[in-house]
Amino acid sequence: MFELSLDQIERFREDGLLIVENVLNDEDIEALRARYEKLFRGEFETGILPDEVNWQEGTSDPTLTRQICNGWKADRTLARILCRPEHGRAIAECMDWPGTRVMIDNVLWKPVGTRSLGFHQDNAYLDWFKPGHLCSLWMSMDDVSAEGGAMELVRGSHKWHHSEPDGVFHGPDDYRAPMQKAAKREGIDPDIVHVAVPKGGGSIHHGWTWHGSGPNTGANPRRSLVLHAMSSEVEYVPEKFGHATGPIYGRYRQLGSTVMDENHFPIIWTRDGHRTASLDAYCAAA
Repeated sequence: MFELSLDQIERFREDGLLIVENVLNDEDIEALRARYEKLFRGEFETGILPDEVNWQEGTSDPTLTRQICNGWKADRTLARILCRPEHGRAIAECMDWPGTRVMIDNVLWKPVGTRSLGFHQDNAYLDWFKPGHLCSLWMSMDDVSAEGGAMELVRGSHKWHHSEPDGVFHGPDDYRAPMQKAAKREGIDPDIVHVAVPKGGGSIHHGWTWHGSGPNTGANPRRSLVLHAMSSEVEYVPEKFGHATGPIYGRYRQLGSTVMDENHFPIIWTRDGHRTASLDAYCAAA
């Protein structure tokens, strides 16, 4: 079972990031690899379309990183691995939350030769719920090297001043430019940590930690599954209804309520033992 030590939790809070090992086992990795092939061909096991499908075989730019958001709604195998209670517990312990719920997942596939992903801070896009903080668990299905398009995290950058969204996400020419601009404002020489890990390893990063990745010039693809999580106690911000939530995630708001619907943002772990009803049954049907 994936579990963090007190030392690791303290290191995360100081650095805004943590490199971890053995988040996925070999069985998980083989199962996910098979499902990724199908997802990026447009074969969705549950019949439900993911919330965002940003790449499909035969129609999308092969030089861009393949991305799907909320693949867990389309594939129960992915959901079973993503929504494990131990993942929620590790994130809640890092953030000192009472519990953890899924905001979105990222299904990412970066074949050899694909371009960069621009540096950004996740929280900069998320003023439509409160508390508006994310924490992300990134899990690798391949051995990742620095030249293989490894994710890059800037140590301590979660303590910098908050920035507005800036730059292009998919395939920018200078993928570090927004982060370097922020570092210059801080008067800091950024300490960049490459998440170069063996398959099954990964990282946890704070929602204000700057991160991105360069082009994959290595020998292996970089396939990863990301759990972007929020506190179990979040709610919608009323004045943002119909605005920052946008046409995708805004549609899950209940009329006249600030409650975040667990059917769409499931709770995967809390200190008092709560877990979204029927989530385990859904995952077990994989």
